[in-house]
Amino acid sequence: MAKTNIPKGLWKCYVPSVASFILLAAGIIADQFISGSFFQGYIRLGGYLLAYIPVGLPVAKKACEALKQRDLFNEFSLMTIASLGAFFIGEYPEGVAVMLFYAVGELFQDAAVDRAKNNIKALLDIRPDTAAVFRNGHYRDVDPSTVTIGEKIQIKAGEKVPLDGVMLSLQSSFNTSALTGESIPRTIRAGETVLAGMLNLDKVVEVQVEKKYEDSSLSKILALVQGAASRKAKTELLIRRLARIYTPIVFLSAVLLTVLPFFMMSDYVFDDWLHRALVFLVISCPCALVVSIPLSYFGGIGAASRSGILFKGANYLDMMPRINTVVMDKTGTLTKGVFKVKQIVSPVYDEKEFMKIVASVESHSNHPIAKAITAYHALSGSDVYPVTEVEEIAGRGLTGRDALNRKLYVGNSGNAPQEIANADCLLQAKAELEAIVETVVVLFVDHIYAGYVTIADETKPDAAPAIEKMKASGIKTIMLSGDKNAIVQKTAQETGVDIAVGDLLPEDKAAYVRRLKETAGCTVAFVGDGINDAPVLALSDLGIAMGGMGADAAIEVADVVIQTDQPSKIITAIRISKATRRIVKQNITLVFVVKGVVLILGALNIASMWGAVFADVGVALIAILNAIGILSKKFD
Repeated sequence: MAKTNIPKGLWKCYVPSVASFILLAAGIIADQFISGSFFQGYIRLGGYLLAYIPVGLPVAKKACEALKQRDLFNEFSLMTIASLGAFFIGEYPEGVAVMLFYAVGELFQDAAVDRAKNNIKALLDIRPDTAAVFRNGHYRDVDPSTVTIGEKIQIKAGEKVPLDGVMLSLQSSFNTSALTGESIPRTIRAGETVLAGMLNLDKVVEVQVEKKYEDSSLSKILALVQGAASRKAKTELLIRRLARIYTPIVFLSAVLLTVLPFFMMSDYVFDDWLHRALVFLVISCPCALVVSIPLSYFGGIGAASRSGILFKGANYLDMMPRINTVVMDKTGTLTKGVFKVKQIVSPVYDEKEFMKIVASVESHSNHPIAKAITAYHALSGSDVYPVTEVEEIAGRGLTGRDALNRKLYVGNSGNAPQEIANADCLLQAKAELEAIVETVVVLFVDHIYAGYVTIADETKPDAAPAIEKMKASGIKTIMLSGDKNAIVQKTAQETGVDIAVGDLLPEDKAAYVRRLKETAGCTVAFVGDGINDAPVLALSDLGIAMGGMGADAAIEVADVVIQTDQPSKIITAIRISKATRRIVKQNITLVFVVKGVVLILGALNIASMWGAVFADVGVALIAILNAIGILSKKFD
């Protein structure tokens, strides 16, 4: 007979509730069906106390602990007072039932929270325990955290990649769904980036490690999701603040409901009004809101993670539906950012020497264009020159010095530094460069123009459909790019963007977004992937980074990270955030309507303690089930 794999602590959680239920059922049966005087007086009280202790004692302990912290008004003290009050007036079964159903509700709440956490953990906790690293002439399994940058690791077919690195083998197919949510396998070739968490599907491959274990993309994703729950949405914070004010008011109202009728009625019966007050206390317990609202946001974060979208906090889930203007970078956001060298022109050097100088400088950058140039040069089998004093000028290019102490500049001719932009040799070539539609990278050696290389990029397949869906949702779309305006306008025509502006520096993009934010009623999201996008991501109302191949600086600054690098995920993120907000509103409405009705009935002595239990625990369970329902929905 097969054994059932039950966690060790599971039975321990349910035993008190099961024991209490059995003893309560036995007491009710004795009350209703056993005649005679046996189950009366102290014996009856003792029987129900036995049923009460397993579920009531833990809650009473929590109430006492809270009292030590000078927190009298909380759900634990509220439930303890209500249940003991029921015993005081002789309603023993109701006193036990209050605590029993409260305990059962807590078990359901814990199970719901665990499900939401496990859903996210299953999606992201995919780090391999070992890495096969090449040391002393052979591969040996070690802890991934002990592998250093530059070492070579081996990943067999069916194994997960333990660390970020560069592919050394010719090519292989990888499942990237754990990182990106994308189910279609991706082919990665020599020289391209392989990320921790990807699953090797094809053959044994070798990878050179580029990042430490703690700096890998997967580790950062895990940190983002683990930290997301700590950033509360405004609604969630409001509910918690209201609960602190609301609970003392409930206690005071219950006291007044018991005492005031004494001065207003001639036929005042203390037990009747105390019973009404106890019903009022149970109904008023705010746990349904305090638990279900955070769980709704947690469920939204989990649903987004499954689609390859990482919200860094519940507050950003709240912000997303209010976005009415989406500003996007071009390269790597709307285009693939996978560049290819098309043409090399130099009046000074032969093609091989020209590309060697350019690649020597570009090898110090992670920009997609730089990677394309260095990959192209690597095919020649030639090494690069040593370059020192390298400085990356955001939106412009790179400068450095070679072994001959020559000052090198590689980058954008339109946004070149002032001393280069005014050079006579560049002014002479300007007409030729401006006529080229593709991206142009120029080389200057000691402020002398030495030629250019053209780079081609292509639009992402889902860019145009994504823009169309955004516009259909009433969202204004704008593209800002540092690329030459001719290329930007061409991309705008292909994608259908409302407004497109090229030839911008990072500070120009920031100024543009700042003006948009100053426009009345304009809520701006900026989408980018490069290090030069980081300032604008921080400035916008909501920063969205393309995290699959994006720069670390952009991912760190952004509020939302799209791991698939797909523009269409912006719409998915909006849908998930709207669904989350809708569930939050539904739960708030449900709780207040049901509790309000039963409160009135309880004050009129129409609702019993059983009705109060439903209004509290029953409504909480319904709200919780509604909250975790978002985890099973599809939004793509």
